[in-house]
Amino acid sequence: METTTSPIESAAGAAESALPRSWRVAGIAALLLIACLLPFVLSNYRLFQFSLAYVYAIALIGLNLLTGYNGQISLGHGAFFAVGAYTTAILIKHAGWDYGWTIPVAGVVCLVVGFLFGLPALRLEGLYLAMATLALALAMPQFLNYFEHWTGGVQGIVIAKPDAPFGLPLNPDEWLYYLSLAVLVMSLVTAWNLVRGRVGRALVAIRDHHLASQAMGVNNARYKALTFGVSAMYTGIAGALSAVVVQFVAPGSFALFLSISFLVGIVIGGLASISGAIYGAFFIQFVPTYMQDISKAAPWAVYGIFLIAFMFAMPMGVAGFLRLTWTRYRHWRARKPAA
Repeated sequence: METTTSPIESAAGAAESALPRSWRVAGIAALLLIACLLPFVLSNYRLFQFSLAYVYAIALIGLNLLTGYNGQISLGHGAFFAVGAYTTAILIKHAGWDYGWTIPVAGVVCLVVGFLFGLPALRLEGLYLAMATLALALAMPQFLNYFEHWTGGVQGIVIAKPDAPFGLPLNPDEWLYYLSLAVLVMSLVTAWNLVRGRVGRALVAIRDHHLASQAMGVNNARYKALTFGVSAMYTGIAGALSAVVVQFVAPGSFALFLSISFLVGIVIGGLASISGAIYGAFFIQFVPTYMQDISKAAPWAVYGIFLIAFMFAMPMGVAGFLRLTWTRYRHWRARKPAA
């Protein structure tokens, strides 16, 4: 599926790069400080919600690499999320592994699975690829139910909540919050370096015009398959973290709606935006809960109306809206006569 960059997106990207480095560093440091202080002011339940939001943000980073930067539409990333979660749960329950070792193993497993799935998907483009990934999302819960001895079937697998290591004075909810935050920060830094380099330019070139990129010497097949694998790896790591945070995995937790929620998250946060994954994750974590508070009878109807209104107000997502606002502010300052 070929896409082009609009003048507004180009201006927004230029504005992001024009933001003073000192401002960016100060803003990131302030956000990290606030995030680190939240366990001292929030309840354990709120920390659990924030931990899940960080987990979703990691999954959205992976999906945004695939869809936002590389242009491959996926409706089945909930399946990779399930693979990561069950890898961790099975290794803890049946093999007796420590949860800390299962998270990178889940990432490697999903990297291999995503790469292998991406190879035959090279022949598919646009909506045909979306349908193939949709089939994957629909089949995964049935596949998990089939191997009941390992997955627990519909009853799932229960995981004990881990204590903080090294004698840290943290309760389990606080420790899992900091663990999710640390993995999210590492994921953001890794993805940011990836898209700002030669690999990122190749991904965008394939997305914008795959024939031109191939003519310029880019190996489209290799990059697309590897992008699918890396995207699945991010989502698998997120799934492994979710298994530890939620303490339970079951096939019903990874239905098609989860994959749709991931796609909604990257659109709301902003396509081709690393920071947009955070905005999208908070949206899919907190907005449905508040919609139920607004309307007990038809919460999803209110959610749909809110989603439509949101997309009309911010068609480029939250990240794009913020960059465009900064662009307009700079232009206004430049036209403003000196006092």
